[in-house]
Amino acid sequence: MSTPMKASVSADLAADLLDTVLTSLDDSKAEDLVTLDIAGKSSLADHMVIVSGRSHRHVGAIADHLLRDLKSAGARAATVEGQTTCDWVLIDAGDVIIHIFRPEVRSFYNLEKMWAPDTDDAPQFIG
Repeated sequence: MSTPMKASVSADLAADLLDTVLTSLDDSKAEDLVTLDIAGKSSLADHMVIVSGRSHRHVGAIADHLLRDLKSAGARAATVEGQTTCDWVLIDAGDVIIHIFRPEVRSFYNLEKMWAPDTDDAPQFIG
């Protein structure tokens, strides 16, 4: 009986975390936001969020702002990669993984196509 309750609490926490992430990205004027539900595709996380920043400086500012907001919300310590160059910053916040790209780098890697559902209407970034 405790297993279903635990799963429900975990899903609520993931939804709260996703809301915090999306609000922070919106406040930072992140562009071309795509949210992918990867719960069935990977055990890494429940959601993947992919956004663009207009420049190196904007990508870095989005990442800094998001990390502060996550900490203020009481989320566990997030793992960050790529903040020195700010071409592609990866933030692993547990149940939500956030990719912040410069547009050229985002179109090169095209993570939306790789992780999206196997349908013709899957999002694809053509920046």
